[in-house]
Amino acid sequence: MSKNTKKSSRLASHLAAKTLSNPLASPIEKSLAGSVLSQTGTGNQTGEELQAIASKALRDPKSDKVTKTLAGSVVSQSTKDR
Repeated sequence: MSKNTKKSSRLASHLAAKTLSNPLASPIEKSLAGSVLSQTGTGNQTGEELQAIASKALRDPKSDKVTKTLAGSVVSQSTKDR
């Protein structure tokens, strides 16, 4: 399996931190935010299950800008084989 060396950007990490502290954020947004933060400054990669959730969120026309931004970061940090 190929290793993806991308890491979360400062902007994505900041947005993720704000999302996790937002009581109005959805459970999906919080899951995506947690993944983004876990990939900040580390070699962690997106798991298959979370990648599927992020991909679905990107395709959902009801997803808001925050969700799509977090989902895009998560998908970009998945393994190259998926």
